[in-house]
Amino acid sequence: MHIGEIPFVALLTLEPHGPDTYVGVSAEYPWTGRLFGGQVLAQGLRAAIHTVVTDRPVHSLHAYFIRPGSSAEPIRYEVERLRDGGSFSTRQVVARQSGGAILNLSVSFQEREAEADVQLARFPADVPPPDDPTLQQTGWGDLLDRRAVPTRHGWAAHWIRLLHELGDDPALQACALAFMSDAAPTSAARSSHPDSTGRRRDRALFMGASLDHAVWFHRPTRVEGWHWFDMDSHGLVGGRGLVTGNVLTADGVHVATVAQEVLLRRRRD
Repeated sequence: MHIGEIPFVALLTLEPHGPDTYVGVSAEYPWTGRLFGGQVLAQGLRAAIHTVVTDRPVHSLHAYFIRPGSSAEPIRYEVERLRDGGSFSTRQVVARQSGGAILNLSVSFQEREAEADVQLARFPADVPPPDDPTLQQTGWGDLLDRRAVPTRHGWAAHWIRLLHELGDDPALQACALAFMSDAAPTSAARSSHPDSTGRRRDRALFMGASLDHAVWFHRPTRVEGWHWFDMDSHGLVGGRGLVTGNVLTADGVHVATVAQEVLLRRRRD
């Protein structure tokens, strides 16, 4: 089923298949055949959340994408309860399809603590509003609204929001933020390549894929509102590009930090 035909809540509704094992549906994306890595991140996080008490929200996830997932079959999520400590819980999730493991995910959860709350991340001085007519519309139908700022060498930024209502459940909101976090880094890595022109047609020049991915969740948010993804490339070597960046709400609240290593290969004629 095409991603635009599936309510996002349904995408995050996993079916139990034995102890700490869950199955999620697949979806077809604007490209053909391959799953979106952000979907597997979001579903894997959802599987881990099912095994943790509700007063411990996620604070970080770290993932390796092992092989491309197929949109033609469901995904099995196997959760291992590594530890439940006094303040933290740690889970490992392996996502599998018939070809084998497609994702290995580590997730950490923390009890809410009344400690200092200090934000240093800020908007750059020249951030355009999301309704700026000069921004490129690069969203996915009625699921994801994404608007791209013209890239600079080694830098890219997007305004992104989810177009489906998720309600007040912070766990669903965190899963959706993980989904969105995979929709921003690749363009920053691509912009640092010497053959990049900064135009959207550059996508056809390269083969790209996510290798590993991390998200640190700082503050709760509502993904139905606009989020500013500000991504910096740290260069390219061996066909790999490292990107890091901050995610801020339209009100300037720093809700997450993202890091991703991208596989980026120049296509040969």
